[in-house]
Amino acid sequence: MNLFTELREGLGISWAAIRANKMRSVLTTLGIVIGIVTVTLMGTAIEGLNQAFLKSVSVIGADVLYVQRSSWVNHSHEEWLKAMKRREISLAQVDALARQLTLARAVAPMVDTEQRIQYKKRRSDNVAIIGTTDQYALTSSVPLAEGRFISGPESDGGRPVCVLGYKVATNLFQGGGSAIGNKVQIGPRSYEVVGVLENQGSFLDGGSLDNQAIIPLKQFTTVFWNDPDYQIQVKVNQIEQLEDAKEEVRNVMRKIRRLAPTDEDDFAINQQDQFVDMFHRVAGTIASIGLFITGLSLFVGGIGIMNIMFVSVAERTREIGIRKAIGAKRRTILLQFLIEAASICLLGGCVALSIAFPLTLLMRKFMPATMSPMIVGIALLVALVTGLLSGFFPAWRAARMNPVDALRNE
Repeated sequence: MNLFTELREGLGISWAAIRANKMRSVLTTLGIVIGIVTVTLMGTAIEGLNQAFLKSVSVIGADVLYVQRSSWVNHSHEEWLKAMKRREISLAQVDALARQLTLARAVAPMVDTEQRIQYKKRRSDNVAIIGTTDQYALTSSVPLAEGRFISGPESDGGRPVCVLGYKVATNLFQGGGSAIGNKVQIGPRSYEVVGVLENQGSFLDGGSLDNQAIIPLKQFTTVFWNDPDYQIQVKVNQIEQLEDAKEEVRNVMRKIRRLAPTDEDDFAINQQDQFVDMFHRVAGTIASIGLFITGLSLFVGGIGIMNIMFVSVAERTREIGIRKAIGAKRRTILLQFLIEAASICLLGGCVALSIAFPLTLLMRKFMPATMSPMIVGIALLVALVTGLLSGFFPAWRAARMNPVDALRNE
């Protein structure tokens, strides 16, 4: 008898045994169902968060460096307080940096504040007002839904023009046609809308990337903040030059800020990798905790499977003796009970997936969650492995039975 025939025969006997003890099989799978539901929901949550994070962090740009006083990731409150005591970055330093860099494709200063924007009787509150130059279109790769970005002459001359975020434009001009060419009130002044950004969603902290308006830097410093603390965005020529460009920025900034060779940097150079590393650490911790909880659930379910399989072996001792007496090999008996244990667990896995799918749809209302084919495959694989491990010792016991002793069993 070849292996394929043994597998087919073992599958038939296993399903017959499961059908013959329906209630026992259902109760046995409960522990596995709970474990697999936990595995699936944990996987969908992590996968959804990962996709949402990658979409969000892509806004930062892998080839863009952000120069500012403090780091995005402060490991202690004292570290943050120390950074806040550093000298502010001035516009003169921004201009000096832009002139001296050789590996930069674009350099854009940026400052922001919050203001109300009005159009006739409609308004949007707490809108992020960004003051910058035309170079911001390159450093931030801002996608436009309609219109254009602020031009060089408008930036240099400080013209009263603006580019609105998608949410702001939708709020102010709902049902009123295009925002392009209309004038909105930002703070005490009116600004002509020259462009509208595409819908970008939310950033890592939950803030909306669509609740913003971009105006020329000279307008910002004239109207809102005369001498702000600048952030500098530096887009490198090629992403392969990122580390070289980062070192060049560091050296030039130290020279501009007149730091001695022994002085530590009084500024930070931030980049996308910092968020990615932080997310992976957090996600790894969450996954470890979830794996531990899932492991406990599956362990309990596996003990239940093992217990029932020992009972099944004891009930069918005479059957095992007859099969071995007529020539069944140890391997055949081992496969028969392994297939039965694996089938019970796979059945539980399928039931668990049918429960997890609607729960995933419910989770989407509160957090990003995605049940990908890979998650489904992993869940079924975990169920299969749990069944094989749980059923091995009972199957091994059945395979090693002496046929004479087994036939004497009543």
